[in-house]
Amino acid sequence: MQPHLSLVTLGVRDLPTARRFYVEGLGWEPFLDLDEIVFIQIGHGLLFGLFPATGLDADVDPALAPSGPASAAPFALAHNVDSEAEVDAAVARAAAAGATVLKRPQHADFGGYHAYVADPDGFRWEIAHNPGFAVDPDGTVRLVTPEP
Repeated sequence: MQPHLSLVTLGVRDLPTARRFYVEGLGWEPFLDLDEIVFIQIGHGLLFGLFPATGLDADVDPALAPSGPASAAPFALAHNVDSEAEVDAAVARAAAAGATVLKRPQHADFGGYHAYVADPDGFRWEIAHNPGFAVDPDGTVRLVTPEP
């Protein structure tokens, strides 16, 4: 079996607030929505989970609950869309659902168009249109030469 990422779980401070951002702000549909965790299918065999931070810390090591580490290594998640207009619309929806806009939509060095928002827990999301990426029906990502 080819190794693959199957689940990304974010430890969030407030599950209802985080759920609102991802469901209403990004427009994602819950796969399983329980009081203590939300799972959203975001790709072929790929789930995205929202779990209260104290519960996630305790799941990793009961000694971490309730505080856990002070901060995690910085990273950004990305939500890619098909056009510049979709970037603008996604940023507006995310902001209306509680996101903080960190970088307004603009043309990027990589030839696309992107913005950064932070969800209610501060996780950074790049919302981008990257005309240099194409996704095949089987989910394989390919580099392509964008049309002018």
